[in-house]
Amino acid sequence: MIEKKIIIHLLTNQKTLKNYLVLIAVIFTLNVVNAQTVNTNKDLLGQRNVITTAAPFLLISPDSRAAAMGDLGVATSADANSIHWNPSKLAFIEDDAGLSISAAPWLRQLVPDIWFYYMSGYKRIDDKSTVAASLRYFTLGEIQFTDAVGTPQGVAEPVEFAVDGAYARKLSNNLSLGVALRFVYSNLARGSTGISAAQIKAGLAGAGDISMTYMNDTKIGGNDFDFTIGGNISNIGNKITYTTEANRDFIPVNLRLGTFWKTQLDEYNEIGFGVDFNKLLVPTPQYTFQLDTNGNRVQDGDNNDIITGRVIDDGPLINGMLSSFGDAPGGFREELREFTISVGAEYWYAKQFALRAGYFHEAETKGARKYATFGAGLKYKVFQIDAAYLQPFTNRHPLQNTIRFSLLFDIDAFKDQK
Repeated sequence: MIEKKIIIHLLTNQKTLKNYLVLIAVIFTLNVVNAQTVNTNKDLLGQRNVITTAAPFLLISPDSRAAAMGDLGVATSADANSIHWNPSKLAFIEDDAGLSISAAPWLRQLVPDIWFYYMSGYKRIDDKSTVAASLRYFTLGEIQFTDAVGTPQGVAEPVEFAVDGAYARKLSNNLSLGVALRFVYSNLARGSTGISAAQIKAGLAGAGDISMTYMNDTKIGGNDFDFTIGGNISNIGNKITYTTEANRDFIPVNLRLGTFWKTQLDEYNEIGFGVDFNKLLVPTPQYTFQLDTNGNRVQDGDNNDIITGRVIDDGPLINGMLSSFGDAPGGFREELREFTISVGAEYWYAKQFALRAGYFHEAETKGARKYATFGAGLKYKVFQIDAAYLQPFTNRHPLQNTIRFSLLFDIDAFKDQK
């Protein structure tokens, strides 16, 4: 019942409009569901059964290049942001060292002080190995806490961050493997007390990624294509708890698979396109139903089974990951709906100017996120700047009407300039 404790506590202790808007961001960011949380919404069965986790900020696309291609990134060409998408790509990177910095306002249409920051960098060790590190930081702005009678209890600034380290190595001219380690800190209402008097604390987790990349070339219709196949299982780590109680929630363990193809049209023009598939390796919520005296399910006036509970597996991490491939109440069809799809394309002119576009699709029953993305990039000697814009088709999105920017720096070029 963690999410209820935090949400009710905040609802009863915040006084300004800004604080209520920040509450919306907290709810959106937390997405924590505890085992045996009751939900009588009849739309769950066969229509809506969203998988939720703690620390969902770990899945936010950190860079504008990938964001402009529908959050496509597991098999695109390597850059300083690859540690998030697929660390093993870094084994194929051409430059000796690089750095990336990104910043984006979150829920800009509601509040002005919620921001997502990301910084990453890499260094080649030799012609086969590369190391990398990154820091992501998510701040929810300031919140004025009060007690039940309105007495100020101080100002807090909920924050979440993750620190990563990664290593990638070529096993052959075409194949590489990569690993990453991650420390996760999620402080949403530390020091506050929930309705059961359990003190709320910061959530901590340790996690890791396992990834691979395969690169080769082929000829199609007389044109030469370079293609890449990538895969990454990210955030394999312990569960998070936000109270001193034993309740723990999965972090977003995620499977990402994809491919990217590119071809040189002529001396100046290059185009590439690809697709990514993502699936949370987290147990799907199960249902309990109202039964009659004969053990049959009771239905409402619209002939829908009446749901009395929504239960999430509280078993070990590995069991949860493995069961996530076959535990959907709707069977195989619902398992397929748990995959999100990203498709995107990238055009480069003279390796200096880029145009990008993409589309992200999520099933109606799993969150219904559907949006198109657009962007551009400009590369000039020591740096590259990328921009992205998102246009939602269904639900509102925290980044709509926002232009995101990322900066990449080529350390070798800096040395050459000096």
